Order: sequence, then C-alpha cells, then structure tokens
Amino acid sequence: MNDKNSKIDSRRKFLKNITAGSIIAVSGLGLYSCKQDSHEKTTLLTPEGKLVQVLNSEIEEMEHLHNGAPPNAAREGIPGQKFVMVVDLAKCKNARKCVNACDKHHNLTPDRPYIKVLEMKDNEKSAPYWMPKKCFHCDNPPCVKVCPVGATFKRTDGIVLIDNERCIGCRFCMAACPYSARVFNWGSPPEGKLKLPYSPETSLPSKIGTVAKCDFCPDMLRNGKLPHCVPACPNGVIYFGNELDDTVTNGEETVRLSVMLKDKAGYRYMEDLGTKPRVYYLPPVDRLFPFEKNTNETNES
Repeated sequence: MNDKNSKIDSRRKFLKNITAGSIIAVSGLGLYSCKQDSHEKTTLLTPEGKLVQVLNSEIEEMEHLHNGAPPNAAREGIPGQKFVMVVDLAKCKNARKCVNACDKHHNLTPDRPYIKVLEMKDNEKSAPYWMPKKCFHCDNPPCVKVCPVGATFKRTDGIVLIDNERCIGCRFCMAACPYSARVFNWGSPPEGKLKLPYSPETSLPSKIGTVAKCDFCPDMLRNGKLPHCVPACPNGVIYFGNELDDTVTNGEETVRLSVMLKDKAGYRYMEDLGTKPRVYYLPPVDRLFPFEKNTNETNES
C-alpha cells in the first residue's frame, strides 16, 4: 500500500473511531452531526477530549439523541405498529455490543444493564450457548397489573414502559416479573443529572429510587430507526419489526416474521406462564461460532 492510500485509510479509521465514540459538534446549535458535500469544517470533540477540525463531507453519519414523547403522550402507542423482536441464538457470540450500545444510550451503570447475556445449557449432554435477555414486553404483563400507581403501562404498539415520575419505588413490578427483566435505580447514573426533558420513551433522565428496564427505544422508532441494540450487534443476532407487516430486520437482512418463526422453530421464553412475550427466540442450531467464554466481557468479539 502506498503512502497516499495509507493516509486515506488512516483518516477514515480516525473518523470512524471518533463518530463511534460520541463526538460533539461545537456550535451555537449544540449537539449535532452532519454529512454534507461542502468544504465547510466542523469542530468536533473526541472521546479523549481533543478538539479537531473535520470537513463536513467526511463526517460519517452518527446517531443523535431524539427527544421522546412527554409522559402523557408516551402512553399512546405509535399508530399502525405492533412491535416484535426475534433473537437468533445460533448467531450469538457474546460480543456484548448490544449491551454496550444500550448502556451508552440509556446512561446506565454496568451493574444495572437492561440487557443480560446469559450462559445457557438445556441439559447435561447438550452444548452451552449464549442467550441475550431483556424485557419481553408481554401482551399479558403481570408487572402492569400489580403497579399500584399506574407507573408501568402497556401501549397499543405492544411496548411496555415505565413512567418514573409516577413510580414510587415499591418494586411490586420487579417481584411480579418472572423474567427478572427490571432493575432498580439505587444510585446516580454515570453522567449524573442529564439536562433533558424527561420521557418514558427514552428512560432519561433516570431517577434514583425508581424502577427501569429495556424500553425498545420508542424515540428511535418514532423516527424510523431501529432500537440501539439491533444495529450494534456485529453478527445480526437481533431482528426487529412490525408484526402487522409480518416483517423483521436486523439492519442487513429483512425477512418475513411468520416464515422465519415457522422454518426455524421460533419459540417464546417460558411461554407456559401465559405472559405472551413479544420477543421470540430461534434455537441455537447450526451455530456460527463455537461457544467461548470471554475473560473480559468488554472485549470485542
């Protein structure tokens, strides 16, 4: 490789790294990103705290924060949608990129993740496998029934959310959830008090003494984008879509939901409980990767 190509590759790698690390554009408009065909430059703050000047035309598009609906409006589902998720266990390598993306965008501490990747083994003769687990957004959610103040609720689009402005921290919902999908906010989040208007659709800013969980990222869905965990997975493990359209996608591949579940024997975790989860699993057969334990869960896989 000649010097010119080497410099181009280095520049692209640098831009990719700083966009992946949440760069901040310094301007009177606040936080934004751009990708324009111009010679104008934008001042960016890298994760290392350095200010750099980069051509707008060279800045890769990055995810920006969406403001979710306010508490009252957040109780209404997105019209014409019935969201569903499918997790292909044959593809999971415990790369943990879904966990990292969720933690980052929900401002979570490592001890209170919304997504857990569990080591599973169905019987003593079978091989172990990895199973990402989050809130299942049940159609018959026991958590909603036991909440004494209506803080947790089920929407018409299938999503179950928590309003921490109503939550009194009784944790009845945590006791009622058979999947242990909820966490309790014991302390301050890593970035402290975020200066954002609160929305149950983003779970931000969080509030000490309240319950939280996976929310399917409704703020992203309202803007035609997938939940943060879906594109973050390097192996295409997580599919997401609208059950009414009978389609789900992992960002690279779009398939018929009904066909995938039928052809690959999709199932719902602990379905015999009658909670009717909106998350399906595909069995870990013909796995893409051998089972390996990560000595450091933050390592890339």
